Amino acid sequence: MAQRAHSSPTLHDVAREAGVSLATASRSLNGSTRKVNEEYRARVLAAAERLGYVANLSAQTIAKGTSSTLALLVSDIADPYFAAIAAGVLSGAEQAGLITTMGITQRSAERELDLVKTLRGQRPRVLILTGSRYVDAALDEALTRELQAFESTGGRVVMVSQRSLPFDTVQTDDYGGARDLAESLVDQGYRSFAALTGVSSLMTARDRLAGFRDGLAAHGLSLPDERVVETEFTRQGGYDGAGQLLSRGLGDAELLFAVNDVMAVGAMSRLREESVDVPGSLAVAGFDDISTARDVTPALTTVRLPLERVGAAAIELALAGQRGDEPTLVTLGGEVVLRTSTPARG
Repeated sequence: MAQRAHSSPTLHDVAREAGVSLATASRSLNGSTRKVNEEYRARVLAAAERLGYVANLSAQTIAKGTSSTLALLVSDIADPYFAAIAAGVLSGAEQAGLITTMGITQRSAERELDLVKTLRGQRPRVLILTGSRYVDAALDEALTRELQAFESTGGRVVMVSQRSLPFDTVQTDDYGGARDLAESLVDQGYRSFAALTGVSSLMTARDRLAGFRDGLAAHGLSLPDERVVETEFTRQGGYDGAGQLLSRGLGDAELLFAVNDVMAVGAMSRLREESVDVPGSLAVAGFDDISTARDVTPALTTVRLPLERVGAAAIELALAGQRGDEPTLVTLGGEVVLRTSTPARG
């Protein structure tokens, strides 16, 4: 049956082409749980293919009260940390037959809240929020209200962050990984340290710095406040933070710890520009084990996190069925990886 020029085929067109009722065409194409005669279903599918019919997902969402869409919020998709988590989410979503939409929060708690409000209106089946939580009670309360309202309509929420909100959560052991890193570096012979960290309201930065300091303290060592620079949680932040440390004077510091790898890479770039020999004059360590950590020179010592597995675990939680009375918490640990940016000291 010929279609009018420049007109998209409708469900009515498919039903007419297949010689079935509108209800039968709808059930055949929209995943209805009501059984359709297999002959009719085959005719409907063949007609839809001939006409080039594409289902209206928005209409299906309204009809079913849910959708086949998963919404994923990340801080910065250009950051390899979030790209790896997103890869795990996308793989799991594809296996589950879900379509993924993505929003970028730009590391802003206010923007994250605005995006959640917008996504609620689109009624995705699952909403996954990734990225460090901030110490901000007012924003947390507002975000919690929005997410609880979303779940009350049948949606599922999973956080990939610290356990601070009352929802199913996948978290990494940032404190424990940083503590283990500090102890490994002490075993390598290092005794004097400096650090680059994010703002103190950023929980990931706070936990990693605390773990590193406690690992040093277990060996009677400390990290002086004057050798800790708070900067942006980005490569540029690491570059700028290294410059601040150099202007203050590193004193007898033997090793610079950056609380994530992209900051460490930025710091190494600045140190090279300032003719600081890495690792001869100053060793450098990071956290996360993004792919770049293995490719820079010298290769970066870090804490390896199973980032794609983190994303996959978030999907598994989201699709695990009805959430229990208490939110589920999944914690994944890290592994210290020593590379040439921190050679053993004699």
